[in-house]
Order: sequence, then C-alpha cells, then structure tokens
Amino acid sequence: MRIAITGGAGFIGSNFVSFICKKYRQAQILNIDKMTYAANPLTLQILNKFPNHNFIKMDICDGKSIEGLLDGCEIIVHFAAETHVDRSLENAENFLMTDVLGTFRILEAIRKTKSVRRYIHISTDEVYGSIQSGSFLEESNLNPTNPYSASKAAADLLVLSYFRSYNIPAVIIRATNNFGPFQHPEKFIPLSITNALENKKIPLYGDGLQVREWIFVHDTCRVIEILFDKGEPGQVYNVSSHQERTNIDVLKRILKLLGKKEELITHVPDRPSHDRRYSIVSEKIEKLGFKTDYSFEKGLDETILWYKKNQQWWKHIKNSPEFQRYYKAKYPYL
Repeated sequence: MRIAITGGAGFIGSNFVSFICKKYRQAQILNIDKMTYAANPLTLQILNKFPNHNFIKMDICDGKSIEGLLDGCEIIVHFAAETHVDRSLENAENFLMTDVLGTFRILEAIRKTKSVRRYIHISTDEVYGSIQSGSFLEESNLNPTNPYSASKAAADLLVLSYFRSYNIPAVIIRATNNFGPFQHPEKFIPLSITNALENKKIPLYGDGLQVREWIFVHDTCRVIEILFDKGEPGQVYNVSSHQERTNIDVLKRILKLLGKKEELITHVPDRPSHDRRYSIVSEKIEKLGFKTDYSFEKGLDETILWYKKNQQWWKHIKNSPEFQRYYKAKYPYL
C-alpha cells in the first residue's frame, strides 16, 4: 500500500508520518514537503530512520509533478498549508497559493487517477470563527476572520465541490488547536516553553483570556487513521478534546511546570480580529469510536519534556536569520 502525506515535515504532518510508519510497516509512506521556513531539516533526520519513509521535496502547486507522484497511491492525507495566522495578516498571498491552489492541484491529481480510495483533508476549527457560548456543529456556517482561516475555508469548499462533482473519496477533519512535539516555536505553546527555558520574556496577546480547546497531536493522528476506513466520503468531522483553557492559564501552567516565575509574562497588543473563543461539537467522530487518550495536563507534560530533551531541534529554528527577523519585527519591545 502507498500512503502519500503532504506537509509531512511540518508539525502535525511529521507526527503523523512517525505514527503511520510505525503502524504500517509494510506500507510505502511518501512524505511530500516543500521545506519552507515552517519545516525543520532535523525533523527529516528523525523520520528517515524509518525504512518505509520516503521523502520527496516538492511544491504541491506543481501540478504535473504532483499528479505523477500521487498516481498509484491508495490514501492521501493533505496537511501541507500555510498555517500561521500572524503571517497571514502580513502577507496573505502565500496562504492563497498553498492552501487553495495547492489543494486544487491535489484534487485534480486525484480526479485523474483511480487508485485513491480515501483523501483526508486536514482543515481547522478556525473556519467557523469565534463563538461566545455553545459549540459549532459540522453544519454550522463558516465565518473565517483572518486570511489564514479564510484560505482554509475556501479549500474546504473546493474539496466538497470535487466530491459532489467528481465523486472523489474525500473527508475533511476540522480539529481544535493541536500541541505536542515538533511544533514550530512561533506557535503559542512551544514559544512559551522555549522562551521560558531561555529565561526570556514571553509575549501574551491582550488580556490572555482567549479560550481554546487543546488536543494533543497523538490523538489527532489516531483520528486520521480511523477515517482511513470509517470515514464517509463527502463528510466533515469535527475533532475536539473538550478541554477548554484560557491562554493565560496555559502559560501559567507552563511556567509552574518549568519552575519559572510569572514575571516572564509580557502582555503585548492584541492582534487584529483575534478570535475570542473556539468550540466545536465532535459527536460524529466519537460515534466512530474515537475518544482522547491524553488529558491536556498529560499532553503538556510530554510536550515540555520533549522540548527540554530536543533543544538542538528548536534552537536550530530560533537561531535562524528568518526566525530572528520575524520575531524582532513582531515583538520589537521584548
């Protein structure tokens, strides 16, 4: 069996590649990644230890190349995307190219081959926008509030249109905020952990009372595998841990676990149109047998331990000119 994974050198993608290489040892795993700033070559060194892992450096927007590569694959899991909200507010063009055009190229490749029995499209709960109380259903209206979530919403609609028009075997996952190993240190939890380890100030947007449902990345990997066989084409599946936390509570817990003082917390101006609360209902995926293995606390313990043990990995990113330029421009007052 051939399984193609796009964006397999990124955060959730690399965790899934590791997960699937261990579980499907007889399968050929194709890891397709463009290797932008969000990917770390040290991640590939770890993944290349699996004998069934095959890395291909490729831009998914290259239609002819992606068609040739995906022909013969039975399962395609599409992670590849621009995902950093703050960067989308600076330059949305890359998000439209990768998230929308890239998805189109993959859909076209699937339309032209008969080998694919399941296409799993990785989306996000952010396409629904913010909700003050209650939770969004899969049927809820999409209401994205930034270029990133808008590009993901557009890709979702494109996927559903290809299911209806061409009957491609597509399912969509909209998951809550993931965290865990291999997450880029621009993101909230790894930035908080790594800055704390370096005894540096930790930026916190606004009052820090934004609410997110956090899910440990291992649980998301398990959901994806469930949908290999149980996912119904044309359906959207919300994926939640039902574990809400405010950003400031998450940060304070990280500092407590690392034995650091809360004096490191630095409130910075909130970003434009910052969604206040995300929450989704995930009964549909739970009816297929999914439930989380990890509590937020257990997942955070493992995440902190990983970043403590793998300082070379995240320092490779944080010491790069690209990260330094971006960080200094974003937080000039730190």
